[in-house]
Amino acid sequence: MSGSIPFYQKHHRHYDRGYRSRETESAISQYQQSSNTYSSHSSKSTKGQVVCVNVMLHNSPLSHEFESGLSDTEEARAKESAGYLARRDLFARGMESERIEHKSRRTVVRESAERISLSKRIHENEEYHKRLNEDSLMHTPEFVIKPRSHTVWEKQCVRLHCTISGWPEPRVVWYKNNVSIDPMAKPGKYKVESSYSVHALEINKCDFDDTAQYRVSAMNSKGETSAFASVVVKRFKGEVDESLPSPRLPPCLEYGVKFETHIVEKFGVSFGLEGETLSFGCSVIIYPSLQRFQPEIEWYRDDKLLVPSKWVQMHWSGDRATLTLSHLNKEDEGLYTLRVITKSGFETHSAYVFVRDINCFCNGGYFWVNYPFKLYFPPFSRCRCEVGMTHWAQCNDTPVKFARFPVTGLVEGRSYVFRVRAVNKAGMSHPSRVSEPVDAMDPADRTRKGTSAPWTGQIIVTEEEPVGEKFQIKIISNRLFCHLPADIPSAPGRVVPTRNTDTSVVVSWEASRDVKELVGYYIESSIAGSNTWEPCNNKPVKGTRFICHGLTTGESYVFRVRAVNAAGISEFSQESEAITVKAAIGKSFISMVLAWKQPTFIGGADITGYFVDYREVIGGVPGKWHEANIKSVSERAYRVSRTFIKDLKMGESYVFRVRAQNKAGVGKASDPTEPVEAVTKPGTTEIVVNVDDDGVISLNFECSNLTADSKFVWSKNYMEMTEPERMTLETKGNKSKAIFKTPSEEDLGIYSCFVTHTDGASASYTLSEETLKELLKISHDHKFPIIPLKTELAVELLEKGRVRFWLQAEKISANGKVEYVFNDNVIHQGEKYKMNFDKNTGTIEMFMESLGKEDEGTFTFQLQDGKATNQSSLVLIGDVFKQLQKESEFQKKEWIRKQGPHFVEYLGYEVTPECCVRLKCKVANMKKDSVALWYKDGREIKVNEKLDFSEGVLTLEIAQISRKDAGIYEVVLKDDRGKDTSTLNLTDQGFKDLMNQVFSVIANSSTPLKIQSTEEGIRLYTFVSYYNDELHVTWHHKDAAIAFTERIKSGVVGEQLWLQISEPTEKDKGKYAIEFFDGKGGLRRTVELAGQGEETCSKPNRARVAGGLPDVVTIQEGKSLNLTCNIWGDPVPEVTWLKNEREMVSNDHYILKFESGKFASFTITSVSTSDSGKYSILVKNKYGTESGDFTVSVFIPDEEPGKKK
Repeated sequence: MSGSIPFYQKHHRHYDRGYRSRETESAISQYQQSSNTYSSHSSKSTKGQVVCVNVMLHNSPLSHEFESGLSDTEEARAKESAGYLARRDLFARGMESERIEHKSRRTVVRESAERISLSKRIHENEEYHKRLNEDSLMHTPEFVIKPRSHTVWEKQCVRLHCTISGWPEPRVVWYKNNVSIDPMAKPGKYKVESSYSVHALEINKCDFDDTAQYRVSAMNSKGETSAFASVVVKRFKGEVDESLPSPRLPPCLEYGVKFETHIVEKFGVSFGLEGETLSFGCSVIIYPSLQRFQPEIEWYRDDKLLVPSKWVQMHWSGDRATLTLSHLNKEDEGLYTLRVITKSGFETHSAYVFVRDINCFCNGGYFWVNYPFKLYFPPFSRCRCEVGMTHWAQCNDTPVKFARFPVTGLVEGRSYVFRVRAVNKAGMSHPSRVSEPVDAMDPADRTRKGTSAPWTGQIIVTEEEPVGEKFQIKIISNRLFCHLPADIPSAPGRVVPTRNTDTSVVVSWEASRDVKELVGYYIESSIAGSNTWEPCNNKPVKGTRFICHGLTTGESYVFRVRAVNAAGISEFSQESEAITVKAAIGKSFISMVLAWKQPTFIGGADITGYFVDYREVIGGVPGKWHEANIKSVSERAYRVSRTFIKDLKMGESYVFRVRAQNKAGVGKASDPTEPVEAVTKPGTTEIVVNVDDDGVISLNFECSNLTADSKFVWSKNYMEMTEPERMTLETKGNKSKAIFKTPSEEDLGIYSCFVTHTDGASASYTLSEETLKELLKISHDHKFPIIPLKTELAVELLEKGRVRFWLQAEKISANGKVEYVFNDNVIHQGEKYKMNFDKNTGTIEMFMESLGKEDEGTFTFQLQDGKATNQSSLVLIGDVFKQLQKESEFQKKEWIRKQGPHFVEYLGYEVTPECCVRLKCKVANMKKDSVALWYKDGREIKVNEKLDFSEGVLTLEIAQISRKDAGIYEVVLKDDRGKDTSTLNLTDQGFKDLMNQVFSVIANSSTPLKIQSTEEGIRLYTFVSYYNDELHVTWHHKDAAIAFTERIKSGVVGEQLWLQISEPTEKDKGKYAIEFFDGKGGLRRTVELAGQGEETCSKPNRARVAGGLPDVVTIQEGKSLNLTCNIWGDPVPEVTWLKNEREMVSNDHYILKFESGKFASFTITSVSTSDSGKYSILVKNKYGTESGDFTVSVFIPDEEPGKKK
């Protein structure tokens, strides 16, 4: 047996090392020392022998059994040897096992420590990489600096800014009163900036409407946060809100489209007379052109938005904006501006409109005039009119010379309007427009009334004409006063006129000094020497510069100016110097071109550029040198114009010089040129670029003052071209042409043509890269012209399922031709194809009666008009062709169907509020002999009423629908022209959907749940307009379905649904509900039961059935039945008799009576078996409802004794 210890014994207490004694350990030690010697000896002595050793381990000492033929001495020696071997194996292997066990424990501990260390390193590494992961850095936006509120004055700018942190970088949106701000919607109004987490909103020219709460919202994938700031815009005292509305954003069909707006055919300066009608406008081109997109059109007068009125009409035709001013008045004069607003911005155009006086009348025919406080010349005459009246009363008996007047005699509480007219020695002026209504009211009363005027007791009246001031009118008691400044302004300073156009002059002047509440200036003109002055403007201008239009070309004019405020008009300024009306100087001068040669000595380095200097020569005396170009030019040519030399004057003489530059610096200047006069000589023409019909590009120059020795000299980059390789030069008469052979980038440069033996006739043309690309495009279009198309080839279906292929060319001549191609084969006019070509409109059509399988493929229209060609194709294959073919066949069938009586709306149904099911359909094309037949499950339904097709609707009503009405309904229309059929399936799911709709109507007709006390207990009930046996109703108590027992029952009596609780207890209190099922959400009626039954029982006047009715009545057929019962209640109850839970009506067979408010009788004359059933009496008044039930059973007597039937 082996000396190793099994694994399951290693942890036993008696197998550890503690069981060994010291003697045993000493013996083991001696044995180990002699083991090697003894092993060697024993191996020799046992050679050739087989020794069997059996070792038995017991708690007793060792025992051996050894059987052999040896002597006693040898046997004792062998026995001793066997003992030693057994001990050695036993203890040696035990020690080895202990050593292995000890070693394995150290290994486990070390490995465990290594695993712990490795886990710690892995965890630290994961934490490190986790910190490196940007997901760990992500957090919601936070406001480092929040925006702060501002209070500003009108016309000022305000800037809201904040600092926001967050990762990922948050998206920032600004809101005004919770409406997002779109800077593109109001160009120039808002400016949004974001830079390095700093975000700002800038509001330009704040007006009163900008007073609001502003919110900035920052959002990223981690969340959203907001901050708020308020902006308050204050108005100066006494001012009126005249701020202009910023452009509003019109509806745009497609987000992201950038519109280009061009205003063409612009209106110019206009003149009109008082009382006339004046119209003007502009044409507007918007690209791209979207059919449903319309820009927003706004008109302004002197920067004030105009609104439509009886004096101002605006019209937009889709491509032209027009403004009409009816019955011109002086207030209509001013600068008119058209603003066209799109999503991408806005474009404007402005021009001045003048309103001139008409001839004055010398009689008093126009005495009564309106009083808007808008005056021209003193003295003035005023009158008033009560609002709603037509009679005008004069306010002043004698004219006054100031624009103020106290009006007396007003009736307090009434409203008045005023009008004014001016008077001079020539007569009376025309009436001014009516003022706004003014209430004659004490300021204290106005305060109590809560007027909506800008301030209590004051109104604002805006002048229309020269004075133009805002007057403040105060009404005290019944007197009206106008407050005006006291100081008249001083006369303006020096007046300077400047040439502008052939009919206008720019007038400038020095402003009046120390003027208060200035309204503006008036400018007058006079032909020099005539001393007849005419006003240039009727409304005052606030600037110190004005363009006077309508002057006569060639005449000399002088001008004068005066200022005006509310106190009056100043003295005139001194007259200006006379000026002749003609176009401004220098407008005909374009430029001069200088050219020079390279220096002979370049200083050993390449020249990098040139500088041009110039100086003016006045009276032969040269002035100071000036630089024409700050940056050097690389070419040996320079164009001198006002773009580069701002003080270049027309008609003056100049000399020029050039300096070269290399790496070493700028060299000496060249010799100056001869004086050159800056003037465009008569007859000078420019080089004209032309592309002929063959696509050939050429430069053309014409000279009208040739001599016999004159020659055309062409140059490129100011180098003469004698025999150019890339061009061909042709000269015929006074015209010369430079033709490009193969235009390319090598031909870019400055081309000039000089004519010898003339007075310097020359011209130049710069061929740039962009110009060359445009010319090459035009050349290609001329070489290979294309017929432009308005629409590509398209297909549409016509009546009868006909197929129309069509396209439209923008323009095509009478010589145009078309080839129709299908799958690379030309097709021609015939029975299958019908072609049409309208050359006036450019419309090309091809018709097919129907589409067959062989028509699947590609259709092509090939156009040719002279050299121009084009084609358009349409591919009809696969699902596209099948769908078109299917639709064509359907349209054809529909057309055939509609030739006779047919359905416009097919058979359907609706449920009336009375729960009747109405089957209906709409028909058309019916005649007198047309027939409409109704069928159910293939059997005709006889309709009692005569069909009437006047309204085109056929109906069939089903009252009290039940399951027996389920089936397939069909309507057939027919006459001699054909027939049409419509079917409605009311089986299975169709009938279920119908009944659900009926149930929905029944549920909605139910009344609120009510509580009634009865002799048995408490009854909850509701009424419906109609009860159907298929209706599914569920009763609930405390939101749980009620389990019905003998004590709690439910039922239906007529249209009453009830729940009876007999002998109610405290547990029966709570919320009760009745739920109607309609296949969808259903409907639930609820009521709270909390002791109402006791209150109801205490009411002695509720309706009740006192008695007199049996439970069961058995009666023989043919007999008469009469029952009477007592009814009690105050007020007198209503009595209803029911049979099988359906209401009964009194007739000859059923006689129902209610007499004296107490006795109800029920009589059946000549009883039959059909009268058997359940009968009920229902009594009801405002205090409650009660019912009584009985059953009637009718039997038939035996025909023979002992035999029943």
